[in-house]
Amino acid sequence: MRWFEIALVALTFATGIIWLLDRLFLAKRRAERAGLLEAKEPVLVDYSRAFFPVLAVVLVLRSFIAEPFRIPSSSMMPSLLIGDFILVNKFAYGLRLPINNQKIIAIGEPKRGDVAVFRPPHHPEQDWIKRVIGLPGDTVAYRDNQVYVNGEPLTYRPLGRYIGKGRGADMTGASLMQEDLPNRPHPVLERDDLPFFIQGEGEWTVPAGHYFVMGDNRDNSEDSRFWQTHFLPESNLRGKAFLIWMNFDRSAGGIDFSRVGSGIP
Repeated sequence: MRWFEIALVALTFATGIIWLLDRLFLAKRRAERAGLLEAKEPVLVDYSRAFFPVLAVVLVLRSFIAEPFRIPSSSMMPSLLIGDFILVNKFAYGLRLPINNQKIIAIGEPKRGDVAVFRPPHHPEQDWIKRVIGLPGDTVAYRDNQVYVNGEPLTYRPLGRYIGKGRGADMTGASLMQEDLPNRPHPVLERDDLPFFIQGEGEWTVPAGHYFVMGDNRDNSEDSRFWQTHFLPESNLRGKAFLIWMNFDRSAGGIDFSRVGSGIP
């Protein structure tokens, strides 16, 4: 949605400049020309004065406080479903300028297990969402459907078979498990019915200033395991996902009120 971000910044800047120029110079000139008559305000100035405060508030909130995103794919199932609308904390990983995402104030860094929104290095015009598995300096391995962090295998607790619905119904029957990432246990899905082949296996050491990210839907996620560079640069981070505020999936019957207000594991 970079086009929306660009449009919002441009409109805020334009209306602000028009309103400021009118307040400092043009309004006085109109009053002098009108004399005793009431000076008529141009339509452009009237709209700019009315819309600038609204646009400025939206820009500040969206750029530095919280931004809404919609989940378009199944890569984070079962934690996040297709059609979830989420809120992303925009200051969790530092205050960043809109459009170019340049960090201007360092506040915090991702923690292992965070669900982060970012711009992937091979698709910088898109916003993606995955879970942070590896921090700078970590060695992450993935073998036989198991994650290892710094040589230690994560433990898994079976939770039964997953039952999907709507656009996620094709994941029905997948193994639902709890992955015990330290301080951040969360559910993951694994398919047992796929033909045997190497599914993103390997071992990677995360360089400084980068992160290793994975989707919770392990057999249906284009994540760090498959990227040519494998790692997410810190400069590509957009924020930390923390709340589901709406779910709408037409194929599942519309709004799922049970997900409204849910936190993100």
